[in-house]
Amino acid sequence: MKYRVDNDLLSIQEARINIELAREAAKELKNFSQEQLDVVVERMSQALHPHIEKLAKMAVEETDYGTFDDKVIKNRFVAEYLPQHLKNQRFVGIIQEDEEQKLLKIGVPVGVIVSMVPATSAVSTAIHNVLIAVKSGNAIIVSPHPRARETVRGVIKLLAKTAEDAGYPSGAISCMQLIAKKGTQELMEHPDVSLLLATGIPKIIDNLKQSTKPYVYGGSGNGPVFLERTCNIKQAVKDIVASRTFDHGMVSAAEQSIVVDQPIDHKIKAEFKQQGAYFMTEEEKQKLLTLLCKKDRSLNPAYVGKSASYLADQANMTVPSDTKLLIYEQPYVDESNPFTQEFLSPVLAYYVENDWQHACERCIELLMETMKSHTLVIHSQDEEVIRMFALKKPVSRMLVNTPSTFGSMGATTNLFPSMTLGSNAFGIMASSDNISPEHLTTIRNIGYGVREIQECFEKTNSGKSETKIEDVIKQLLKNMME
Repeated sequence: MKYRVDNDLLSIQEARINIELAREAAKELKNFSQEQLDVVVERMSQALHPHIEKLAKMAVEETDYGTFDDKVIKNRFVAEYLPQHLKNQRFVGIIQEDEEQKLLKIGVPVGVIVSMVPATSAVSTAIHNVLIAVKSGNAIIVSPHPRARETVRGVIKLLAKTAEDAGYPSGAISCMQLIAKKGTQELMEHPDVSLLLATGIPKIIDNLKQSTKPYVYGGSGNGPVFLERTCNIKQAVKDIVASRTFDHGMVSAAEQSIVVDQPIDHKIKAEFKQQGAYFMTEEEKQKLLTLLCKKDRSLNPAYVGKSASYLADQANMTVPSDTKLLIYEQPYVDESNPFTQEFLSPVLAYYVENDWQHACERCIELLMETMKSHTLVIHSQDEEVIRMFALKKPVSRMLVNTPSTFGSMGATTNLFPSMTLGSNAFGIMASSDNISPEHLTTIRNIGYGVREIQECFEKTNSGKSETKIEDVIKQLLKNMME
């Protein structure tokens, strides 16, 4: 008699085992110094170097998303640049001391972290989240997207072994082997899990909100880019093309909509065409949308992370052989228009506005349309316009004169180098920062006694009739009761 294997039950059991091991490891990690943690981070970084290209190749082959060369860049970014940036930074133990004010700040690891990584940037996201978890003295359980499970398992196995050889507790770094809905639910609801860290998985947002756990969501993007009349046109277009075509457009922070200042519209279009962009007709746009979107308007995964020329060929469009981007000009923002959603491919919407004030409103409209507050880019030499955009936009991060993909992750800007970018400008997520070890700790504030309570009122009462401290306290208590 054959018995059916229940993967849901097995995944629940695996989740519980991983959590129990991580919980015990987290207890040990409370005694680790920043110096001990730094040794582990450095060893993991060194262990990754020989495998960077192999992991990129595995990710492309398993997921069928993106490009090998660009995934190598992402892997190097987290395996080489990130650890270098983390050196000499303190996140646990005494992280700040003010001898004059008699104040201390102590960083305390949150405990057990569950990291859910996407298929689009599976390797680089997994490496990033493990490195910042170790830097901040936490245990971490990685739950990979089913489409990238083998590749992620491989990199986590490498990181876990390297960390344990360097003295990190056994069970502090693990990866789910069975990926099932019930197992994921167990990870999200188990009382011993301290923090949920999800990157680029829109379908999980509702579960995060319903969970009682603190969470960080590295959000989906719908980022507009504004080309203001004073911008360096050639450089701005070059930045957008490089950013939107990187890894075939799968980075959430990449530009999604172009908003152009009307006086430079014709120059912008000419430059885009010169640099490999193709402007679609209405008929061609409809062909493309039929390809990219299912009937319920959700993305068709078969066409995620594919090149512009491949998409054009599949949609029976005739385009130049060197086409890198597909662009469609839009007259207005319409909630029924599929172009308002995030396309994980080298496709851009194009809007023209009379001046920067109208462009400002258009950008707000685009950001509000899908309630995604990820990233906004402006290309301009007018500092006043730049500041006005920064003050008015409901967005987590604004980038100036840089490619959005690279600027947002901290490669071409001095933002923290991160593959998990929070989106909190509307108040619906847990953080609007580039997620770092700082977000995986709590801060314990220490204040030494430096004065008697009477001294608090000496300056306020100077020159006035003397007030007894007993009367002051009584009045304070009375105010609190009211």
